[in-house]
Amino acid sequence: MEHAEAPHDRVARLADCLERARAGDRDALNDVVRELNPLLWRVARAQGLTTEEAADVVQTTWLELVRALHTIRSSRALTAWLVTATRRESWRVRGLAQRQAPHDVTILESSPDPDPGAIDLLLSEERDRALWRHVARLPERCQALLRIVAHVNRPDYTAVAEALGMPRGSIGPTRGRCLAKLREVLAADPTWSPT
Repeated sequence: MEHAEAPHDRVARLADCLERARAGDRDALNDVVRELNPLLWRVARAQGLTTEEAADVVQTTWLELVRALHTIRSSRALTAWLVTATRRESWRVRGLAQRQAPHDVTILESSPDPDPGAIDLLLSEERDRALWRHVARLPERCQALLRIVAHVNRPDYTAVAEALGMPRGSIGPTRGRCLAKLREVLAADPTWSPT
């Protein structure tokens, strides 16, 4: 049975990766990217960005990390730094998009989506559509939290708390209530099948 990593061990390991990256170890930086990229992706998407905008934001955040590698004061705060940078860049991109958006919304609504994207393709199966349809009916906080835990193997509760603006100690209980509500609505759906 695989031993789950304690949160403080994960923070220490990521801090060590940052210190090694500062010393020029590219593999250490790749480890940080591999582990935290899904969280940054969810943070960007939670700000209402399109798939393409979120991809640009996450890429910009990683570039900012490389530029700021030697200026981050506490290597133990790496995840929080990345989440904050992602949120700020998301807000900047969303603000630009809103200023550039055409005023005639009907034109946008009648235009076909040229590329549904990888996420849409993955969710094309009926089971997944039903699941996400029910998730979308949950309160916004539940939706955001469940999307993060669905896409990150072992979420860092401190980073999740900061990304969602909620106390760290309430994440577990809130997640439990959200999952219980989701199970309840799925059980009531006669078309739902978990397999």
